[in-house]
Amino acid sequence: MKARVNVPPIKSQGIKTKLVPWIELLIPKDFSGNWIEPFMGTGVVGFNLAPPNALLRDTNPHLINFYMGLKTGEITPEIVREHLEKEGAILLDKGEEHYYFIRERFNAEHSPLDFLFLNRACFNGMMRFNRKGGFNVPFCRKPTRFAKAYVTKIVNQVSITQQTIIEKNIDFKCQPFELTLAEAKSGDIVYCDPPYLGRNADYFNSWDESHEKKLFDALSSSKADFILSTWHHNDFRKNENIELYWNKFNIYTREHFYHVGASEKNRKPMIEAISSTIDLDII
Repeated sequence: MKARVNVPPIKSQGIKTKLVPWIELLIPKDFSGNWIEPFMGTGVVGFNLAPPNALLRDTNPHLINFYMGLKTGEITPEIVREHLEKEGAILLDKGEEHYYFIRERFNAEHSPLDFLFLNRACFNGMMRFNRKGGFNVPFCRKPTRFAKAYVTKIVNQVSITQQTIIEKNIDFKCQPFELTLAEAKSGDIVYCDPPYLGRNADYFNSWDESHEKKLFDALSSSKADFILSTWHHNDFRKNENIELYWNKFNIYTREHFYHVGASEKNRKPMIEAISSTIDLDII
């Protein structure tokens, strides 16, 4: 089992950092196919668990552009440090006015570096976009956000992630999940972490019952094995789609606490579920 989970520089609500060792249990020791993710998100699962060949996809172009920048060398740890130190100093001087200036600039120009800045300076590490595709998360109200130690932490995350991307044969692409699943073949493993239906987790595109059904149908007919992350239940309600779709496969559960969210009431333990074609008795 992986001893240490490397955290990527991009954050989002629902990041699977603490669940990586659990997910790893389902990967056969002799697995040598393609690791395919239609919803790569922050990339934490793929960067930590994928074998040398991986296809990481997402419909959020800003995630893909940032990680492509690391792959091509257009973005380096040195460039990240310079950008965050520069903009962080202005943030310290001008406060939230500068955050909203960067947000407006990003929504117009889509700079991957501004995307990183916003992601690490916004309220509670949320990743949310409006219907026009504009980043709309408010400021975290901490002008001292980019202190030297915090910048160094982010730079180290960039460095480790870039090294992983270079060492592995990771292919990035911005596309819908349907096209990604069409790339899967026998011997591959598809890891799916779609937006959680019923949990108000809108990262870039909307997600509704019709999308969940399309995903279920595509995975059911795929020749590849799959591992799907979703939510099972919390203290107040259960995920009805477990019964409707996902318990037709193996179901494994584990408690997971979410530290991010729009309000305190959303930051509570929830039972995570994995639905998979892979049978493993020890989970």
